[in-house]
Amino acid sequence: MTDHFRLTIGQLNATVGDLAGNSARAIEAWQTAKSAGADMLALPEMFITGYQTQDLVLKPAFTEQAVEAIQKVGAACTDGPAIGIGGPWRDGDKLHNAYWIFKDGKLIARILKHHLPHKQLFDELRLFDSGPISGPYPVGAARIGSPICEDSWYPDVAETLAETGAELLIVPNGSPYHREKLDLRMGHMVGRVVETGLPLVYVNLVGGQDDQIYDGASFVLNPGGQKVVQLPAFEEAIAHVDFIRASEGWRAQPGEMVTQPDIWEQDYHAMMLGLREYLHKSGFGKVVLGLSGGIDSALVATIAADAIGPENTRCVMLPSEYTSQGSLDDAADCAGRLGTRLDTVRIDGARNAVEGALSHLMEGTSPDITEENIQSRLRGLMLMAISNKFGEMLLTTGNKSEVAVGYATVYGDMAGGYNPIKDLYKTRVFETCRWRNANHRPWMKGPAGEVIPPQIISKPPSAELRPDQKDEDSLPPYEVLDAILEGLVEKDLALGDLVKQGFDAETVKKVEKLLYISEWKRYQAAPGPRISTKAFWLDRRYPLVNRWRDEL
Repeated sequence: MTDHFRLTIGQLNATVGDLAGNSARAIEAWQTAKSAGADMLALPEMFITGYQTQDLVLKPAFTEQAVEAIQKVGAACTDGPAIGIGGPWRDGDKLHNAYWIFKDGKLIARILKHHLPHKQLFDELRLFDSGPISGPYPVGAARIGSPICEDSWYPDVAETLAETGAELLIVPNGSPYHREKLDLRMGHMVGRVVETGLPLVYVNLVGGQDDQIYDGASFVLNPGGQKVVQLPAFEEAIAHVDFIRASEGWRAQPGEMVTQPDIWEQDYHAMMLGLREYLHKSGFGKVVLGLSGGIDSALVATIAADAIGPENTRCVMLPSEYTSQGSLDDAADCAGRLGTRLDTVRIDGARNAVEGALSHLMEGTSPDITEENIQSRLRGLMLMAISNKFGEMLLTTGNKSEVAVGYATVYGDMAGGYNPIKDLYKTRVFETCRWRNANHRPWMKGPAGEVIPPQIISKPPSAELRPDQKDEDSLPPYEVLDAILEGLVEKDLALGDLVKQGFDAETVKKVEKLLYISEWKRYQAAPGPRISTKAFWLDRRYPLVNRWRDEL
């Protein structure tokens, strides 16, 4: 019996619904594994369908075609390594999240997911049925156990596999990113290794799907928790890992060790990749956005330039008489530094026409937020017209602080198809701009250097919809606002908890009110990449109409 086992890790990007494309990627990776003399190729969870499918997997025709596709992939992989690939499996009236193992064109094992995640953004309990804990399967000289994603976060599945003869663990995953997720995963996997005494291979999906970003960062642990292989985050990778069996069992040989990025780089890469993937998988190659001279639009323009290139990023300045010369200059400076196109479309004439058309109804009233929103909605109208005419996806530019308290205009600055900074609080916007000015990476298509003008970072934020307007006229300072929102949104704290921390009671009550009454706006907001543990959408699902308020 040989004492050597070679595994190929396929940290690859799958597209939801692209059964033919995902199949082709799987076979191409298998051929790479074959050329490398591998005994097995391991692909991520639900690779044939892409992940997450949401309710698409409940459609019988889709599931049947996915099963057919996975069987065709298995049948095509003959005279070479085994292949492990994730996909659905229907057994009578039960639907399972499964991991299929083929060798020489024949199915040798089908592992069913036991623990179905149903917290945060996951809802697998309504999609799949829990399967029994599957036993190990033989590939070459090794007996392998494959806890599927969530199954590896609890001791029972891995311990059962060890007790029934598994010699190493290969864990297929569709594990989405959130800040500090890399350390969280590692802690759980070290636990499984320590408990079982077996080496573990963590194979994760990479790429973007709607609001979710799969960051890859696959790794290999030896017994004792020693990491011997670490693949890159947010990038596709294929790696060959050699295992040698000695008296104490299988041990992975040291391989590629990619340094993992800090949290600022992780978040930026996630936002950039989320935009790039959403555009690519939606069929868009270009974007348009309003560049106001403010920090949010400057950051979105930079992310877009890094995602698809400055030549595919159109910026538009839409001034009125309230737009300062400083904003005009800053927008031009930012576009020039990035190398993007900058067009100017004035909204004065259109606003005068709208106000004139409404004047017989508005006669006798005083100007208020109505007139401000007309300006914002005209900007949205102009940008959508450009988007329609030239096939460029319109990006919105509201940060999480504004999205949280409704400091945005429905059908105005909220108009658009995607928002790269939707899950980034305003205080993090400032720090992210500083990080990008100081750092450049090979995966960025935009230029290196100080691409966001320093004066944009340092000046007081303003919507410029009335004379001398500042954000702090309507909102608490962002340092205060963000801290309160972190407490209410991320930590679900009571108002009393925040007051005990030193926040003003009336300010806390005001922020909570704004948060709840803005739910309907968020319901209509563009999607954006999830980078926190409480992103608005699947992580936090609140009623649109809600009369409950906390009391002090």
